Amino acid sequence: MMNKNDQETQQMINNVDLEKTFLGSVEAGQSLPTNTLPDDPMAPDVAAQLVEHYRLNEAKANQNLATFCTTQMEPQADELMKNALNTNAIDKSEYPKTAAMENYCVSMIAHLWGIPDNEKIYDDFIGTSTVGSSEGCMLGGLALLHSWKHRAKAAGFDIEDLHSHKPNLVIMSGYQVVWEKFCTYWNVEMRQVPINGDQVSLDMDHVMDYVDAAFGGLFAPFVDGFNPWDFRLKNVVSINVSGHKYGMVYPGLGWIVWRHNTADILPAEMRFQVPYLGKTVDSIAINFSHSGAHISAQYYNFIRFGLSGYKTIMQNVRKVSLKLTAALKTYGIFDILVDGSQLPINCWKLADDAPVGWTLYDLESELAKYGWQVPAYPLPKNRDDVTISRIVVRPSMTMTIADDFLDDLKLAIDGLNHTFGVTTTVDQNNKTTVRS
Repeated sequence: MMNKNDQETQQMINNVDLEKTFLGSVEAGQSLPTNTLPDDPMAPDVAAQLVEHYRLNEAKANQNLATFCTTQMEPQADELMKNALNTNAIDKSEYPKTAAMENYCVSMIAHLWGIPDNEKIYDDFIGTSTVGSSEGCMLGGLALLHSWKHRAKAAGFDIEDLHSHKPNLVIMSGYQVVWEKFCTYWNVEMRQVPINGDQVSLDMDHVMDYVDAAFGGLFAPFVDGFNPWDFRLKNVVSINVSGHKYGMVYPGLGWIVWRHNTADILPAEMRFQVPYLGKTVDSIAINFSHSGAHISAQYYNFIRFGLSGYKTIMQNVRKVSLKLTAALKTYGIFDILVDGSQLPINCWKLADDAPVGWTLYDLESELAKYGWQVPAYPLPKNRDDVTISRIVVRPSMTMTIADDFLDDLKLAIDGLNHTFGVTTTVDQNNKTTVRS
């Protein structure tokens, strides 16, 4: 048997060992630092576990049906990104292979969008990676703005007199906020084409062809049923896309391509010369230091899946979207606005005569109890009296996940019907109708 001194010594050893674990650490018994730096360092494993604990109440990424962004990549791509996190994509001479992969991706995307196969990057067309499609939008908008200034000046206009001569941007009222930022930052008048009826996309009878392919640019080329929308249209001079959407790369990565490498398409003042492999190339991007990890991951995806692989994946995405539509129709209470037969988005509203006492906001809250993020929100200007729900079907949303969601959707609707019971309405003739 151990004597008292031996027991005390062993207890001290045990306590020290316990303090080295996460649950026995001092930090596990304290609130997480938030406002000021903690006085002392902590063990790396403890710090990592605390951050994981802090994130516990966030939605599971694959249950977030609201986002367009990629939430799952292959382990090999994860490893490639981890190994490339310490590179700086803007330093083309220091990281020439990352710059080369960037150019390869630009070329692959350009030809996917209708640039003839015999045309080459820099010689015939030009493009760049960006930090998300928002930077691509900014670059495309700036190219249009500077081209307008050149044309206006050549025509004898005083372009500094913005009260008399101000450029405008024609856009659907359901625009992404980056375009509002662009117009505000660069003093451009935004002219919105309103949404009509139950329409949730640009009315092509009222505006000339424009393309913002932020998410569809890496979906539409791989599935059938699309009319020409890309560089095959003469008025399309630039296209931008999010690599972190259907390019299947984690945020944030984007791409933009101009169909001609000419000053009237991409003005000279937007091109900055940087050294690369003993010569100079144009640097076009707005952002500076950012990791080359996302470029490596995009190139990996392109060579990993190829044309046929992307086609198979996107066809599966469409199948899931169509199944969701079919399931929604069986309830008999929803009007389907976007059915997933083109782009992989499902949008619906409650039918005007739906015999329910709950709203889509109630459905959003009920689904959240099961972990699903399905947003409800009003349509844009001119149709903001209509509330819709939306699901974005991403490549990581397999049919298994869809089936799981549909099971929970039924539970959510049954729960709402039980909670809200019958609906009583009074029409314009003061006639009361009770519906169950």
